[in-house]
Amino acid sequence: MRYLPHTPDNIRCMMEALEISDISELFAPIPESVRLKRALDLPPALSEAELDSHMVALSRKNADPASWASFLGGGMNRHYIPAAVPAIASRSEFATAYTPYQPEASQGTLQAIFEFQTLICQLTGMEVANASMYDGAEAFAEAALMLLRVARKRNRLLVAKSVHPEYRATLKTYTSRLSASIEDVPFDSETGRIDASALEKSLGNDVAGVMIQSPNFFGVVEDMPALQRACGSVGALIGVAISEPLSLGILNPPGLYGAAVVCGEAQSFGVPMSFGGPGVGFLAARMSDVRNMPGRLCGETVDSEGQRGFVLTLAAREQHIRREKATSNICTNQALMALMVTIYLSLMGKNGVRKLAGINLSRCEYAKKTLGGASRFSGPTFNEFVARVGDVSPKLGLLKDKNILGGIHLGRWYPELDDCMLISVTEMNSKEQIDRLVAGLK
Repeated sequence: MRYLPHTPDNIRCMMEALEISDISELFAPIPESVRLKRALDLPPALSEAELDSHMVALSRKNADPASWASFLGGGMNRHYIPAAVPAIASRSEFATAYTPYQPEASQGTLQAIFEFQTLICQLTGMEVANASMYDGAEAFAEAALMLLRVARKRNRLLVAKSVHPEYRATLKTYTSRLSASIEDVPFDSETGRIDASALEKSLGNDVAGVMIQSPNFFGVVEDMPALQRACGSVGALIGVAISEPLSLGILNPPGLYGAAVVCGEAQSFGVPMSFGGPGVGFLAARMSDVRNMPGRLCGETVDSEGQRGFVLTLAAREQHIRREKATSNICTNQALMALMVTIYLSLMGKNGVRKLAGINLSRCEYAKKTLGGASRFSGPTFNEFVARVGDVSPKLGLLKDKNILGGIHLGRWYPELDDCMLISVTEMNSKEQIDRLVAGLK
């Protein structure tokens, strides 16, 4: 970033325009008691070469997954990103975040969005998908609001406590000023799945839908056929969140079980973790509910000469200028993240995604088996699982001393799981790394 100082003449001209005699007048709203009335205690300035060396030295203090063994998950998972993904995504044709309102000048971006939507539909088994959801948490909240719109007069929404805590917190923020009733459904302490008996007691004719996550925050795969039967008995809709979509390489898609909306986080497909963001949310639904979808939708058409083309479609103007009547206020274009996902999935193909999912599953199962009886839940899992390890904080400290980024301490959100950590195992974790983790925990 360049430093562009103001000259005395620049400052004088600005002060004249503002009709002030001293720069201190700009700070009049700030109380005297909190103003810093001394010079900043900074070291002497460095040369460019010295500054570069200093910043490199600071960066080496960071613990990064490339030089450490990382088992962090919980919504962001480390997967290998082929070199072609950043190479293609960084081409100048895609170097814009501006919304492609003018199709005649945006065919490349529009086609990338259309292909992203197509791939999401193929993965989820749904009929239509949108683009430009910011991340998994925001997509989850928008999906829940969509269920309420589709169900119309029903105003109760049941949310599994096994859904990512930050997804549920985002939903709470979204609905804090709405008349809808958001109710938590506990998870079964043995299996880690949604508590079937508690769900049955909560279901009623006023329930718009049930929002779950599968694999859920604990990595446990939910019993979708049982959920379908329970919700179908009272006409409640099903919303499914997926924070690890690689699982769809070997699991049946939610669309097969009658899900009305499927949402989640697609970061695993070619997007780096980058300290927790940006992510790339996705949302897919049934064609019959397409006009209740938030965000933007790209469609395929033909022009006056019969040539194939792509345009934004079904986006009402109130999405942008009449906010109080909008189904959503998502306006920023998130196509760069969606492009990376599209490139990744195109490179991997169906067989590649299925094979990689199998590798992740097998390595996670190896970690569970090697840990013995430490696995907290009996339900089937995919590349994440909860391990009971006793006093978590000291264990994480010991692992850190061995250059291992251990799992996530679940006591932060679930007091009943204070002695547990969530461990993520992907293709980036070798057998040797897993053995080191197990040895450190034991």
